[in-house]
Amino acid sequence: MNWRVWMRSPGARIVAAGVAAIAVAGLAVVVLSPGQPGPAAVPVDASGYLASSQITAGEDYRGDTRALLLAALVVELGALGLLALVLPRRLSRLSFLERRPFLGAAAVGCGLSLLLAVLVVPVGWIGHELAVDVGLSVQGAASWIYDRVRSIGIGALYAAIGALLLVLLQRRLPRTWWAAGAGVIVGFAIVVSFLAPVVIAPVFNDFEPIEAGPLRSDVVELAERADVDIGDVYSVDASSRRTSLNAYIAGLGSTRRVVLYDNLIDAAERDALLSVVAHELAHVKQNDIPRGILFVALVAPLGMLFVRGLGDAIARRAGTGPGRAAAVPAYALAITVASLALGLIGNQLSRQVEERADRFAIELTGQPEALIAQRVESAERNVSDPDPPGWFSAVFGSHPSTIDRIGIAEGYLRAPRGNGKGSDGPRAP
Repeated sequence: MNWRVWMRSPGARIVAAGVAAIAVAGLAVVVLSPGQPGPAAVPVDASGYLASSQITAGEDYRGDTRALLLAALVVELGALGLLALVLPRRLSRLSFLERRPFLGAAAVGCGLSLLLAVLVVPVGWIGHELAVDVGLSVQGAASWIYDRVRSIGIGALYAAIGALLLVLLQRRLPRTWWAAGAGVIVGFAIVVSFLAPVVIAPVFNDFEPIEAGPLRSDVVELAERADVDIGDVYSVDASSRRTSLNAYIAGLGSTRRVVLYDNLIDAAERDALLSVVAHELAHVKQNDIPRGILFVALVAPLGMLFVRGLGDAIARRAGTGPGRAAAVPAYALAITVASLALGLIGNQLSRQVEERADRFAIELTGQPEALIAQRVESAERNVSDPDPPGWFSAVFGSHPSTIDRIGIAEGYLRAPRGNGKGSDGPRAP
C-alpha cells in the first residue's frame, strides 16, 4: 500500500477525524473532571456489608442485564448498519423523497427510529421480566408496554426533527453543515436539560410538591447550608413501577428542582435520605449539568466532522449523497457510532463527577456512615452487583460501583481526625 496516497484519501480523513474526536474527548475529561477533596478511598470487600445471598443475587441479575445491554447494542448497530447499506438505494427510487426532501427526511428518520426501537423490544421485555422476577419492578405488562410506546414515540419525534435538520443544513451549508450541526447538538442539549423536568418527565410519572413539614424543612435547611438554590422539592411516584431508592436534581434555571422517589421517602432513614439529597445538591453546587453540556460542546465539532466523513462514505457506497432524504440511514449510522464512542469516554467524566458529589455529601452532612448505610440499602433494594467486572465499569459505568462508593466513605471514617472529618483510627468493615 502507498501510505502517502492513503493519507490523502477519504478513509484517512475519516480515521483522523475519529482519532481527533476521541483525543479531544479524553482531554475534555481531564480538564472538566472536578478535584477530589478529602482522604483517599480505601479498599473494602462487599462481604463486609452485604449478605452473601444478596451479593450472589446482584451478580446474577446484573450479569443478565449486562448481557441484555450488549445484545441490544449488537441488534441495533447490526440492523442500522445493514439498513444504511441497502435502504438508501431503495429509498432513492421514491419520487416523493426527491420532491419533498425535508418532509421525506423527517419521514425516513421517524421510520428508522421506529423500526430500530421495535427490533429491541424483545430484549427490553426480557429485561422487564427479569426485574419482576427479582422484585425490582412491580409494573404490569400493560403499563410497561404503554411506557415503551411513549418512549418510542418521543424517540421517533426526535429522530424526525434531527433528520429534517440534517438534510436542511446539508442543502443550505454543503461545506460547513457539520459545524452548524455541532451547534444544533449543543443547543438541543441545553433545551432538553431545561424542558425535561416540566415537559418530558411528567409524561411518565406524577410529581407532587412536598408540603411544608419536617422533610421539606430538612431538605431546605440542607440546601441553605450548601448555599444552593434548589427551586422546589417534589416527590415522584416511582413506586408505581420500581422498588428502587433514588433521588435526582433536574433542570436549568427556573425549571431546576429536587425530586425524591416516594420509595426513598417511605423506606430510608432520615440521615440516609439527607445523604442522598446532599449528593444531589452537589451536582447543583458544582454546576454538573452545565459541565456536561460543556463536554458536549467540546466534543461535538470533531464528532460531527467524523460523522460527515463516515456518513458521506456510506452514502456514496449506497448510491446516494448528502442533502437527500435517502441518505438519512447512512448518517444515522455515523451519528450512532460517534455518539456511542464519545459517550463511553464521557462516562469517565461522569464517574469523577459522581465521586465528587459523594465527597461533597459527606462533608456537608458530616456523616460518612449515613452514606454507607444508604449505599448498602440501595444495593439491596436495587439488586445491584456491588463490585461489577472492571471492564464493564470502565466502559459503561456512569457511577462508581457500590464498593467504590463505600470505600470513599470509609476513607473519611478511617482518616485521622482533622483530615477529612474522620475518626481517630481505622474501622473494620
